[in-house]
Amino acid sequence: MRTDFHRQLDLLNADLTAMCDLAATAIRRATDALLHTDLGAAEHALAGIEQLRRLNLNVDRRTLSLLARQAPVAGDLRAVVSAVQIGADADRMGGLAAHVAAAVRRRHPAPVLPTQIAPRFAEMGRIAASLADAAREVVLDGDPVAAARIRADDADMDAQHRLLLAALSTPAWCHGTPAAVDIVLLARFYERFADHAAEIGRRVIFRSTGANTADTQATPADTLP
Repeated sequence: MRTDFHRQLDLLNADLTAMCDLAATAIRRATDALLHTDLGAAEHALAGIEQLRRLNLNVDRRTLSLLARQAPVAGDLRAVVSAVQIGADADRMGGLAAHVAAAVRRRHPAPVLPTQIAPRFAEMGRIAASLADAAREVVLDGDPVAAARIRADDADMDAQHRLLLAALSTPAWCHGTPAAVDIVLLARFYERFADHAAEIGRRVIFRSTGANTADTQATPADTLP
């Protein structure tokens, strides 16, 4: 019985690593679409989200089955409960990447970004994809030290976000209010993407050690269109 339980946990973890991988791919494609006004990249990013959604449903089914049939305790229970939370975080990461891609599709063939702002989003996209890759690795190997580094690296995204908002508030900004609103929303999508990667890091620490390192929680802002 316990052998089957741990086999199911391994399958569950495989789904979670695949979800992190899909989120990383989605944000890379969405960023390419944003930087190059590439409708094809935007459509590819959006198409990949459906697979991520299916995996998240599969995670939910597996965890409910394990809770109902196996009644796990202690470390095993942490693994099951954390899987639900990690799946939800990875799913939100994919959703936030989809928001970026949808903005490109909505504005195409016009570019979303003024040229002067594009390098900032290129860096935010790089950080977001790197954090998603790191989340995948720590979900796979359960290393709490590497998981803690994800949370520290999230500060790089916060710094980029602050710099971007500062650029919008200077007299040099000449692209009008509608463009500024688009950019604020897009920046928020990247910031929240990184926050969810950091949450995955926190959940892996809890799964591996039992230590609860929560200092922030996902906010209703995740539901921005």
